[in-house]
Amino acid sequence: MTIKIGDKIPSAKLMQATADGPLEVSTDDLFAGKTVVLFGVPGAFTPTCSAKHLPGFVTHAAELKAKGVDTVACISVNDVFVMGAWRKDQSIGEEVVMLADGSAAFTKAMGLEFDLTARGLGVRSQRFALVAKNGVVTHVAVEAAGAFEVSKAEAVLAAL
Repeated sequence: MTIKIGDKIPSAKLMQATADGPLEVSTDDLFAGKTVVLFGVPGAFTPTCSAKHLPGFVTHAAELKAKGVDTVACISVNDVFVMGAWRKDQSIGEEVVMLADGSAAFTKAMGLEFDLTARGLGVRSQRFALVAKNGVVTHVAVEAAGAFEVSKAEAVLAAL
């Protein structure tokens, strides 16, 4: 079942791509006592993700934080090294936390997986954005296949 407003963010271990290398992160720690915007992308280096989705959150990070967001995080079903390379390629500083869900365990726990095995891409994340306060979802928007409207940074800003 897809995560919805009022649900608690599932407990999981993710990997964060940092300037100093991979860092294990617990979702319990990431979301505890904070307002977090988490957006998911089907894959690092993919066209819409690289040209629009991630850059939009980088551009609007200060506006999101001005509205009370403590952390803006991007998650993808890629390994942490791919997320680290994408972080460097996109010149991401501290404005967006880059998270890897290499085995899709967290993505599946949220009910947001998308099976692209027939296209040679394996299990991926649907494109989505959510807001969670102290680990409880207060807003969630999942895109229809191929769409890019409800999960972009401007839509999340409007929802805050």
